[in-house]
Amino acid sequence: MRASRSLIEWFFFLSAALCGLLTLALFLLMFWFGLPLLGEGQTLQLFQGRWNPSQGQYSIYPMLVGSLSIALLAMLFSLPLSLGTSFLITTLAPKRLAGLLLDTIRLMSGIPTVIYGLVAVFLLVPIMRESLAKGNGMCILTAAMVLAILIAPTMIIFFVNALRSIPIHFILAADALGASRVDRLIHILLPQAWPGILTGILMGLGRALGDTMISLMLAGNALAMPQSVTDSARTLTAHIGLVIADDFESLEFRSIFACGMVLYIFTTIGAALARFLNQRLPTGS
Repeated sequence: MRASRSLIEWFFFLSAALCGLLTLALFLLMFWFGLPLLGEGQTLQLFQGRWNPSQGQYSIYPMLVGSLSIALLAMLFSLPLSLGTSFLITTLAPKRLAGLLLDTIRLMSGIPTVIYGLVAVFLLVPIMRESLAKGNGMCILTAAMVLAILIAPTMIIFFVNALRSIPIHFILAADALGASRVDRLIHILLPQAWPGILTGILMGLGRALGDTMISLMLAGNALAMPQSVTDSARTLTAHIGLVIADDFESLEFRSIFACGMVLYIFTTIGAALARFLNQRLPTGS
């Protein structure tokens, strides 16, 4: 029995170690393929200037700005919606309505991203084109609005799980003191659940930065530096999907691995912060 348990523990340990090594190998692979670009004195140029391969400029800075602009604007739209929905599900809505809302959110999280983009192309883009009176309606604002809907289910599920993980004796004590549902939410649930809420925000931001189809279909894919939210932009993920090179050795092709390394670093930082919040930071008293 003990030998069998030991074998199972070793199996899980080796599986975890293999996953870690594969993750590290993925980054090293991107670094290896991007090394010729870095070795040509382009390291600093990658994060300044503009993208113009005909003049030997391979800066991914416009794509980095596009990614951050769309992701942060999407978070600005999605966060109030996600928090409000999670509060409704966990505290304010009747149990049957709360269950229906949560089931709907889970269904939304399984809808393919391309469906959101396809619907937006035919419904939202014409509205934005008429409203903005400039461009073709495909811009940072359009992509951010749809991306906000895409990442909302991820954040809502994290928020609901965090709010529902509060020990029941805290809630019973608040009820015994005559606290209303809103009082219970403000004074009991939120102070206790805030690390989980921050984790959900980080996960939502990570998904926003890593999404490809929404930006590819709705942001316009312009290579110029965006000056406002109504300008078209290209993201790091869309750049990886769109770059067409004559051969696999060109610096233009190597630039996609630089984009991959930046996205990898963003994802690693987000995952590390989420783990820190879950394990180290105390909840409210």
